[in-house]
Amino acid sequence: MESLKGMNALTLVFASLCVFAIAYRFYGVFLARKVLRLDKNRSTPAKLFEDGIDYVKTNKAVVFGFHFSSISAAGPLLGPVLAVQFGFMPGALWILVGCVLAGAVHDMVVLFAAVRHKGKGLPAIAATEIGKFAGVTAFFSVIFILVLTLAVLSISVVNAMSDSPWGTFTVFMTMPIAIVMGLVLRYWRHGSVNFMTVVGVVLLLATILVGPVVASNKILSDIFTLDKGTLNWVIPLYAFIASVLPIWFLLTPRDYLSSYLKIGTIVILAVSILIVRPTLLMDPVTRFVSGGGPNIPGPVFPFLFITIACGALSGFHAIIGTGATPKILANEEDILFVGYGAMLTEGFVAIVALVAASCLIPADYFAITAEAQKFAKLGLDTVDLPALSAAVRENLQGRPGGAVTLAAGMSSIFSQIPYMSGLVSYWYHFSIMFEAVFIITAVDTGTRVGRFFLQEGLSRFHPKFADKGWWPGIIGTSLVFTCAWGYLVVTGDIFTIWPLFGMSNQLLASCALIICTSMLIRLKRLRYAWCTAVPGFFMAGITLWAGYIQIFRQSIPNGNYVLAVLGIVIVVLMISVIVATVIRWVGLLRTKGGFVDHFGDQVLALTED
Repeated sequence: MESLKGMNALTLVFASLCVFAIAYRFYGVFLARKVLRLDKNRSTPAKLFEDGIDYVKTNKAVVFGFHFSSISAAGPLLGPVLAVQFGFMPGALWILVGCVLAGAVHDMVVLFAAVRHKGKGLPAIAATEIGKFAGVTAFFSVIFILVLTLAVLSISVVNAMSDSPWGTFTVFMTMPIAIVMGLVLRYWRHGSVNFMTVVGVVLLLATILVGPVVASNKILSDIFTLDKGTLNWVIPLYAFIASVLPIWFLLTPRDYLSSYLKIGTIVILAVSILIVRPTLLMDPVTRFVSGGGPNIPGPVFPFLFITIACGALSGFHAIIGTGATPKILANEEDILFVGYGAMLTEGFVAIVALVAASCLIPADYFAITAEAQKFAKLGLDTVDLPALSAAVRENLQGRPGGAVTLAAGMSSIFSQIPYMSGLVSYWYHFSIMFEAVFIITAVDTGTRVGRFFLQEGLSRFHPKFADKGWWPGIIGTSLVFTCAWGYLVVTGDIFTIWPLFGMSNQLLASCALIICTSMLIRLKRLRYAWCTAVPGFFMAGITLWAGYIQIFRQSIPNGNYVLAVLGIVIVVLMISVIVATVIRWVGLLRTKGGFVDHFGDQVLALTED
């Protein structure tokens, strides 16, 4: 590890690009052709059930942008930043290996399963492939994780946008721009995606450039300066509206447009690293790999794997991949580009975020990321932090969570570009705005997906909920789901159960991989089942290990019995799904003969579909 000290950041960025490009060209194509056997001639749910609301055939590039924006929330930005406390090498290795062999496989196979199951959600897929018990268990697990995720993501957006007229103005302006794009593409210049993309991106860049003007104008600043209390209500209201409106009207074009800001900013940061060639100042491995760190109290094994989720492997992606995306995918072959490709893109985002944080002086990194009391115990003295705080005109010390740390790292790199040294404050506030846009796209899509899952679940008791055009069902389920996570945002109760998210999210990812393994076995592709089974069982073991530590070494000793009980319930439910799935495997492998399904594939058993 000594030889890696002082590594040039460009080396890690370039190596990551090479790994991801090779992975897409060879492993991604292998999965598409050999494992999943994608066929462009098969009709997708978007073609079979097109209704102009949820099921809408959409251009491949738009689907990619929409899917990428929906899955890449705070995770690929903040998880790697927090994990830098272990050193830059553990996080970088997990992102590269995990993304290629686990995360991208997970996203691609889950999307394939949803397309083959007529656009249904993960609980319905589990019920069909495994059994009703697995479906019910998956339903409650998915709803629980979605509510937790959307509440915390919304709080992150509120913290980024509160008292920030520039960020609030830019985020709000993406909405009318998206509506215009949606209307033009549907009614006037259908299929003119390239034309509207140029128009949308130009307008988005204009709002970004106008942002500082809005912030400096007293009248405009007063209009777009919203406090946290107001935003706590505005964000859920927006998410409810976006979840009810036809997907082509606001949600798809807005998330697609946001993807240009997200990817564009990461590309600019990568180019800046190419120009500046900063040094990774954080050690490859720090003394906190054994535990006791200020950000993550546990050891690198297993806590690295639940800290860096999005960017390597995340169960939240299974929710999105079986929610809105399969309902707008026009061509089955696009699963490679959308599923595997979007996840690799997110992995690169995670690498760049990790690099930005690792380029900070270690003492400054810990001073920003750790709480004041914890930093004081480290015996470190800040170096450049006072000057950086003065340059951005904000106190940066003691701002845990990762968002401020990332913004500081990004602005520090941007400011080293020739003629940019005087724009540190601009780049810092741009980075904060960028993070808000990055996150909110997962909130609106996640709310819509939650509505889908509630409709599917309630349809078992009232068949009318299965009617995709029944507006009372659409509005009612959207309202109930939005109120569920919105309540946690308004009251702040989310922080009492948030520690469960990392464990439950990664357990869901492992369950999704194992469920999809069952589907591969049913489709007579046993020789390729290792592609999903190996990462699925690996993550299940790692996460159960982390869950044991959280429950019996942290929650119970500290008197957090509610967390302990909920953690035990989640673990028991997930283990039950895994056991039921393995039992299903045994039954399938004992099957003699086979059938031909309605797709023309040889299978061991037919499903209800």
